[in-house]
Amino acid sequence: MVVLDCLGLICPVPLIKAKIEYNKLKRGESIMVITDHSCSSQNIKEYFEKLKCSIKIEEVLNGVWEITITKID
Repeated sequence: MVVLDCLGLICPVPLIKAKIEYNKLKRGESIMVITDHSCSSQNIKEYFEKLKCSIKIEEVLNGVWEITITKID
């Protein structure tokens, strides 16, 4: 799994990084984006919900999210 540490980065940087890494994935592979910017977690969720993938968002600390995106197709 590729882990993208996007702590301290504001929109749209985490989304752009996630898109680039997602395009490298093969079916069944995942990326995890770690962000501390609520706008980024929402934008990533909205973008990837439109694609054929699985997305899981977990707030692991107050104000820190781990977003796991798995390519299904």
